[in-house]
Amino acid sequence: MSTVRTRFAPSPTGYMHIGGMRTALFNWLWARHNGGKFILRIDDTDRERNVEEALGPILNAFRWLGLDWDEGPEVGGDFGPYFQSERNDLYTEAIEKLLAEGKAYRCYEKPEVIKADREQADKEKRPYINIRRSLELSEEEIKALEDAGANHVIRLLVPRDQKIEINDSVRGHVEWDCSLITDPVIMRTNGTPLYNFATVIDDAQMQISHVIRAEEHLSNTPVQVLVYQALGYDQPIFAHIPYVAAPGSKEKLSKRKLDKYKKNPKFKKMFEKAEQVFPLIGLDGVEGLDPVMVEYYEKIGYLPVAVLNSLSRLGWSLDDKTEIMSLETVKENFTLDRVVKNPAGLDPDKLFSFQSHWMNELSPEAKLEGCLPYLVKARIVGDPISDQQKDLLEKIIEALGDRIKLFSDILDSRLFFQDDITYDEKAFKKRVAKNGVPELLKEFHNKLASLEDWTVEKLEEELKQFSEEKEKSPGLLIHSLRVCTTGQPVGPGVYDCLVLVGKEKTLERIDSSLLRIESA
Repeated sequence: MSTVRTRFAPSPTGYMHIGGMRTALFNWLWARHNGGKFILRIDDTDRERNVEEALGPILNAFRWLGLDWDEGPEVGGDFGPYFQSERNDLYTEAIEKLLAEGKAYRCYEKPEVIKADREQADKEKRPYINIRRSLELSEEEIKALEDAGANHVIRLLVPRDQKIEINDSVRGHVEWDCSLITDPVIMRTNGTPLYNFATVIDDAQMQISHVIRAEEHLSNTPVQVLVYQALGYDQPIFAHIPYVAAPGSKEKLSKRKLDKYKKNPKFKKMFEKAEQVFPLIGLDGVEGLDPVMVEYYEKIGYLPVAVLNSLSRLGWSLDDKTEIMSLETVKENFTLDRVVKNPAGLDPDKLFSFQSHWMNELSPEAKLEGCLPYLVKARIVGDPISDQQKDLLEKIIEALGDRIKLFSDILDSRLFFQDDITYDEKAFKKRVAKNGVPELLKEFHNKLASLEDWTVEKLEEELKQFSEEKEKSPGLLIHSLRVCTTGQPVGPGVYDCLVLVGKEKTLERIDSSLLRIESA
């Protein structure tokens, strides 16, 4: 096959794992780098699951990141159908071929017999290899079993006198001794195929040239190669890439270990951010929206380019120095020989640094477009936003500058749109209720009331001049004014805050703060 054809074949679980997305990205990059095709196939053999509902998050993750697929759901193609549940006739046909050629057989052995064989093998400290009793049954015995309604599975007949060898594009030369491989079940008693069988049929018939997948699938490879050989299919090139590990660990990143991750200092901040943001935008009741899922990064306000930059660096590098790369740059330089063997740890801090870089590359208009939905969902601004609110939002984005790291950070500015503010009590006591500060605030309030030019430059000039006259550090007023007018100890520059709040509200909030001290 001269054309590079890669595929990603997820099970519809209802979410898109960040590690699975990295595998999909590597497949997409290799196809695009070589001018080939990227196929999205859905392994939906679980008939109990609502596929349409569970598939949505997967397709949405691809769309959000801008990773298109050439064949698959909603696109079609010449090698469909692209849902495994719709391809059962192909699996049945392949099974019949193997049975007819004596390369597979019906196994009637009961589970308890197999269990006893396994226990005996363990007792003798040797690998379990099935005994193939069903191959010794006569036609009469088979008919009697069938008439009695005995269940059977289909097993592939492993040629035990050979070795399986592959030249993995990442792992190098790998081989297995077939004398140590038990005859694998390739079809269940209910007529549904097992993964190792169905995926070979699909990959072969879809002319997949490169099977790029996580290293945990390496153990599936010998059985799959045997299926390729038994059916006379061309074998693809395998590339088993390192799994994505949890932050600061060599342990595979898993959704089942969320409670443990919440104690991880690096991941903890991400959970805390979600706890702050999601309730404000109506996602407080959403289960499982966490940093293991691609959807988390979309909802919390990451840029696709930052997530892709991070994912592309998990197990692959251009060189020892280059970190910041656009998807186009990665695509142009992506080769499998640059993929490493060791586990690739997801580093939230590095991801955040990528996000900061790409956010700073945005124009003010693009920042506004990304921030606005959060204010709308939090019902801080109208939908559509009024001209007055839009003007204020533009000023806020300009004032915040590079403090906006995530689009959801704009929610911290909601105090500029609201009449009432919530005080950080600790900051209020430290910065406003401090000895001598209320008196300074009262005098400076009178200065501000007579100020006509309400600009950053004029406010800064007045505050410095006033502090010099009173022989006080400007910091006393700067910190106290910030808390008085925003309720918070940190944020944009204090002069920006005063301009954004406006003259009338600034004076009102200083009065309220002083009254709060008097009545305490």
